[in-house]
Amino acid sequence: MIYKLIALAAAVLVGSVAVLAAGGGLPQAGLRPGAPSALSAALPAKAHTGPLPALPRVSYEPPRPQAYVQQVYEFAARHPEVLQYVPCYCGCEREGHTANHSCFVKSRAADGRVTEWDSHGMGCAVCMDVAHDAMTLFNAGSRTAAIREAIDKKYASNFPSSTPTPRPAR
Repeated sequence: MIYKLIALAAAVLVGSVAVLAAGGGLPQAGLRPGAPSALSAALPAKAHTGPLPALPRVSYEPPRPQAYVQQVYEFAARHPEVLQYVPCYCGCEREGHTANHSCFVKSRAADGRVTEWDSHGMGCAVCMDVAHDAMTLFNAGSRTAAIREAIDKKYASNFPSSTPTPRPAR
């Protein structure tokens, strides 16, 4: 229960900062109108097209095979419209992550290109598994709302907290 309260307080704080950064709630360039919350100000509006940058180098062996890691990072780059609405359950909200997308992509250019990866996802089996499940559901034709519901159902009861992720429009 305390973790949920902390996550809620963090969401309110992050949302307040995002509103202030956005000029008191005025829309920012590149954001879709009607975004579900102030947290969406940090979420990507466009997907990466073209070749991707090399994945981050880490000094440890990732908990999943390299092909799995590559697929998940590529999915995060190419489908922010999905992972920005999928929460992560590993506790990374303490690092400022707002959705599973944050576990893999640290920053993007205005045109959607990934300019920096987040290496956190590379070493976290929970982050990778959540994204892989979302990717599998997406590739099977599921809509973002159904993907979010399935991820919540699978992970929420097993983990004490999640990122303060907005829900997709139905």
